[in-house]
Amino acid sequence: METLRHIVLFVHLIGFAVLFGSWAVQAFGGKREVTRLMNIGLAIAAVAGLALAAPWGLPADVTMNYAKIGTKLVILLVIGALIGIGSARQKRGEGVAPALFWGIGVLTAANAALAVIW
Repeated sequence: METLRHIVLFVHLIGFAVLFGSWAVQAFGGKREVTRLMNIGLAIAAVAGLALAAPWGLPADVTMNYAKIGTKLVILLVIGALIGIGSARQKRGEGVAPALFWGIGVLTAANAALAVIW
C-alpha cells in the first residue's frame, strides 16, 4: 500500500511538472497565453492530490496534515481560477494580463514546493 501511495505522489508531482512546464514554455517562448496542456496538468495534480488526501494506507500512528491539504487545495483552486479567467480572455480575443499569467507560474511553483517541503 505504501508503494501505491508513493506512485500517486509521483503522479501528483508529474501533474505540477506538466502545468509548470507548459507555463514555462509560454513564459519564456514569448507568447504568454494559457494552453490546454495547463488545464491537463492542473487536472492531473488535482485528482492525484485528492487521492493523496484520502487517509488510505497510512500506519495507525500517522496523522494527516490537514493544514497542508487545505492550503494546497486553496492554491490549486486559485490556479484553476486564473487559468479559467485567462482562457476566457483569450476566447474573447484579448490577451492574458501579465499579473494573471505570472500568478499562474508563481502559485504553481509555490504549490509544488509545499508538496515537497512541508
